Amino acid sequence: MGRFALELRHVRYFIAVAEEGSLTNAAERRLHTAQPSLSRQIRDLELEIGVKLIERRARGIALTPAGRVFLDHARGSDHRLDDGL
Repeated sequence: MGRFALELRHVRYFIAVAEEGSLTNAAERRLHTAQPSLSRQIRDLELEIGVKLIERRARGIALTPAGRVFLDHARGSDHRLDDGL
C-alpha cells in the first residue's frame, strides 16, 4: 500500500501562494521566506500529490483546475486543524 503523507507546511504555503496570486508576494508578505525556497516547496507538494496545482506566469501565478479544487479542500482542512488545536 502506498504512503501519502502531506506536510502541513506545504499545504499552508500553497494556500498563501494561491491567496496572494504570487510566489514572490506570498514569500515576502506572508511567509517571510525566500521565493526560490517557496517555489521548491510548492513543486515538492505537486510531486507528492502527482498533479500540477499552479501555472507560473510572468506576473504571478494562476491556479490550475486541480489547484482550485485542492485549495478548497486545503482551506477546509486547515480550518479544521486550527479549530482542533
